[in-house]
Amino acid sequence: MLVFELKAYGKESQYKAVEEAIRTAKFIRNSCIRLWMDKPKTGKNDLQKYCAVLASRFPFANELNSMARQASAERAWSSIFRFYDNCKKGKPGKKGYPRFQKDCRSVEYKTSGWKLADNRKYITFTDKKGIGRLKLKGTRDLHFYQIKQIKRVRLVKRVDGIYVQFCIDVKRSENIEATNCTIGLDVGIAYYYTNSHGEIVENPKFLRKGEKVLKRSQRRVSKKVKGSNNRRKARQILGKRHLKISRQRKDHAVKLARCVVQSNDLIAYEDLRIKNLVKNHCLAKSINDASWYQFRVWVEYFGRVFGRVTVAVPPQYTSQECSSCEQVVKKTLSTRTHVCACGCVMDRDENAARNILRRGLSTVGHTGTFALDASNAWGDETSTQSGVNLVEQVSSKNQESPSL
Repeated sequence: MLVFELKAYGKESQYKAVEEAIRTAKFIRNSCIRLWMDKPKTGKNDLQKYCAVLASRFPFANELNSMARQASAERAWSSIFRFYDNCKKGKPGKKGYPRFQKDCRSVEYKTSGWKLADNRKYITFTDKKGIGRLKLKGTRDLHFYQIKQIKRVRLVKRVDGIYVQFCIDVKRSENIEATNCTIGLDVGIAYYYTNSHGEIVENPKFLRKGEKVLKRSQRRVSKKVKGSNNRRKARQILGKRHLKISRQRKDHAVKLARCVVQSNDLIAYEDLRIKNLVKNHCLAKSINDASWYQFRVWVEYFGRVFGRVTVAVPPQYTSQECSSCEQVVKKTLSTRTHVCACGCVMDRDENAARNILRRGLSTVGHTGTFALDASNAWGDETSTQSGVNLVEQVSSKNQESPSL
């Protein structure tokens, strides 16, 4: 499934109609959650039927396309199913009990309620919300795909405008030559990552660099009177600052992940639990600014696209073990050089990266780069998805990783 995003342009009345459609989608989702709370045995089909009941009771709900109402009910069921699944698995801590949504920024249409122009530069929404025809601008070309391949169309509201997302049912794959190279990656705060060859990539620290501007924008918001137009404008400026940093992180993660995957036949990295790491309040901001999880997601995605092997290994003792003799050498976070009795002296992160690579090779059953072949069909099937147990994931090469 590919997701193409293009910016939509229209009149002010059309933008207000989009906001009304988003509010209606939020109302339907929250109503479905309330029905489930009142009747705990409510299933997915019951929520779908309840959409028709809401449409008959509320005229503004009837104005939204029927499939868009069903998509909102599916969002509600997704949160309910996740709660049930966490309970069955015995997840420690909070199970994610479904909550009412306060801030909703998108509405999703399925195969009806919209019509794409022949030149693929305009889209018309045909429901009773009055959105009408919107002009599309972007770098993605929709001419390569048939209309029937577009399974979902989303209207997304951001601080800098309205965007249209097209979910296209197509599997992306590209064939590239084998490089006969393997690599282990050890992510960090001082450096974005250090690989098993001793090469480092600097941490861009987008949040730290833009923090001065963010603080100034936040102070301007605080000084304005609540509910005034000046406060609304100041909030919009602040939102654009945050959006810029978010896009910088994504752009950096995408480009770096693509480069790493194309240059190596096997990529091994740590199976980190970011949710647990950010509990350290001294390092939480720096960890979130590094966006390790986003980098990992894109590495796994490009691994499936280019047919590369991506393996997430347990992170325990990767920094303590010696990559030469495998003896445990205790060291604190302030100790940045690994020194072992066997005579191995190297940077702490490089030593960890070598241990990660060794574990990755042993997990997939390879002893060297000569056994790797990028043309093998199982290259993307051994990828370890984020949050999945490593042993369960690589136990069989016939088990394919779920799509992102």
